[in-house]
This record gives sequence, C-alpha cells and structure tokens, in this order.
Amino acid sequence: MKYTMALVLDQAEIAPDIFSLTLRVSFAGQARPGQFISLYSGDGARLLPRPISICQIDEGRSALRLVYRIAGRGTREFSALKSGDEIRVLGPLGNGFPVDDYADRRVLLIGGGIGVPPMLSCADALREPVFAVGYRSRELAYLLPEITAYPEVLIATEDGSLGTRGNVLDAIRASGPKADAVFACGPAPMLRAVKAWAEEAEIPCFISLEERMACGVGACLGCVTKTTGVDGHSHVKNARICKDGPVFAAEEVDLS
Repeated sequence: MKYTMALVLDQAEIAPDIFSLTLRVSFAGQARPGQFISLYSGDGARLLPRPISICQIDEGRSALRLVYRIAGRGTREFSALKSGDEIRVLGPLGNGFPVDDYADRRVLLIGGGIGVPPMLSCADALREPVFAVGYRSRELAYLLPEITAYPEVLIATEDGSLGTRGNVLDAIRASGPKADAVFACGPAPMLRAVKAWAEEAEIPCFISLEERMACGVGACLGCVTKTTGVDGHSHVKNARICKDGPVFAAEEVDLS
C-alpha cells in the first residue's frame, strides 16, 4: 500500500446521492477485487480518511472506479471533484475476494445497497458470474446497465418496482441459482441471511464486512468484528476488518 496523489478522470451522479468516481492511481495494477482505498479530505479539520470499496479496475488506464454514497461532509466534498482535480489516497487496502481460486467456477455474486459495486470487479475476474442484487427501489437501482450486460442476473427491490418484491434472498430462493461459491457484500442483516442460506446449501461463502474505520491499516483496532476463532493479532475472538478483511470466509465470523 502507498500514499499518492490520484488524478480525477471523471465523475458522475448515477442515482440520487450515488456517485461514480474514476481515479488514475499508480497502484491500480496491484489492486484486487474486494479491496478498498482511503480518500483524504482537503479540509484540515477532517483528518481521518474515508474508505471506499473498489468497483472496477482498469489496468490499461492505471485507473480505479469507485462508487459511493454521500454519507457526510467528507463524501459530499468528494462529490464536487471534477476531471483534472487531484486527491490524496492510500491503497490498495484489505485482502479482497478469492477470485483466483474460483476464476473458472460458477460464482454467485450477491450485493445489497452500497455493497453492489465490489461485485462488478469480481465479475470482471470470473468466467461464470451470476448476479443477485437488491435495492430499495427502481430509482436507486444504480449500475444496472453494467450488471444486466451479464447473462444471469437476479434483481430484488423492497417496494417491488423492479424484479422480485422483497430482499435479495427472496430473489435467490425464488430462482434457486446453482453456484460453486458465494461472494457477498452489503448490510449486516443481509450478510447474516446469506451466511445462513449458504450454510444450508453447503456452498462456500465469502462475505465483505462494512464498518466505520479510522486508520484503515489495522493499527487503531477501531473496526473489529467478532470471529469464531482466536485472532493471532489480539489473541481474542475478533479481527480487524480493515487489515484482516474486509473479506472473510463466512464461517470465520460471528454475525449474531
């Protein structure tokens, strides 16, 4: 990982308060699906960086695409960036999904809400990706042009305005897709349901956890999660999401 100044190539609002930001960074070639980078504010009053997951990796342009939601003053500041601007970043961070182990296998990619973007970078690295994505409504169903370009896609919306009415697990249970593995990212209730479903179906499952982060490099212990085994760093049953994750084998974490 390294600190560097990233060049803004383009940015657009793709849904209400959801932005797609493409940055040229020197470490793009080292980034892996499921990793994230930290973006630093230009305001000295906001010292802590904002972690944002990688949506797509473009090694040819040395670029990373990030898709994020405005959640506070830091991300609102980022939303004003335009082509030609520069921003300080740190990355790539975290471990990412095991795409190499399943590159030639059939993988079910499950994304909910702002957990959808990392699934695109995974799909780019897999031969047989199957998408299952959940949104609140059709209006918030961002990234659909890219996702629906793949042959197998399941969509759920809470209000039933697009796809299956309900959550992403409702769409999966209705269609019963076959898969050799599951990669998932989204809110904790969704991940708990995905973990239980995968255990019942006896499918290997890997989940990306979301948490507020301070340092982003594992030093502050501000983003720990409960684990089923003893962590080698802290010697108790927890792990640092930023350093040991954000991706974990589902059976390794306690989501109760």
